[in-house]
Amino acid sequence: MTATAVLPLKRFDAAKQRLAGGIEAERRRELAGAMVADVLEAIGEARAIDRLIVVTGEPLAQELAAAADAEVVADPEDAGHVEAALAGIARAEVEGAERVVLLAGDCPLLDPRELDRLLTGVPGSYVGIVPDRHGTGTNALLLSPPGAIVPAFGEGSRDRHVEAARAAGVPFGIEELPSIELDLDTPGDVIALTRELAKQPKRARRTAKALGI
Repeated sequence: MTATAVLPLKRFDAAKQRLAGGIEAERRRELAGAMVADVLEAIGEARAIDRLIVVTGEPLAQELAAAADAEVVADPEDAGHVEAALAGIARAEVEGAERVVLLAGDCPLLDPRELDRLLTGVPGSYVGIVPDRHGTGTNALLLSPPGAIVPAFGEGSRDRHVEAARAAGVPFGIEELPSIELDLDTPGDVIALTRELAKQPKRARRTAKALGI
């Protein structure tokens, strides 16, 4: 089975506030757009993804999504990450999706081959949790079926997703996908991403340019 990818996105002006001490507002906005463009490109190259839904109230993100042939679900209220994810899941279910993978717009190293591996051989009932590099957050969440559990993103979400799957009686697994583990929230993440991009000059070209690499 193929899957529907759901990408919930904040408005770029509100993104990456924890980087405010080191990166000025206009550069943060540029960086947010560059990361989203790289993520969209990677999702588009994944063979196991048959549909991409982007939920956002950000005009530039809507433009980028449309250029990537993604379906755009407007989020004019910017209700929050979980609410945007639920809106994307609901749209996917209406369109007959049997499973969805919720992805993050700030994981520009996303490797489509790893995404394909995540989606290979997934049973009809399963929750796949991809943690961040610190092991506490969730950078991707595979739900089969789409309503297997209610997503609970934010600090400590890895354990919340584990508990939700246990409570629902749904088989689950912690999936190790290196290209998805590095998101961009803190100055330390910027340093780590810069190092990775320096090692892999052909990866995430737009993000690298926005970071001045």
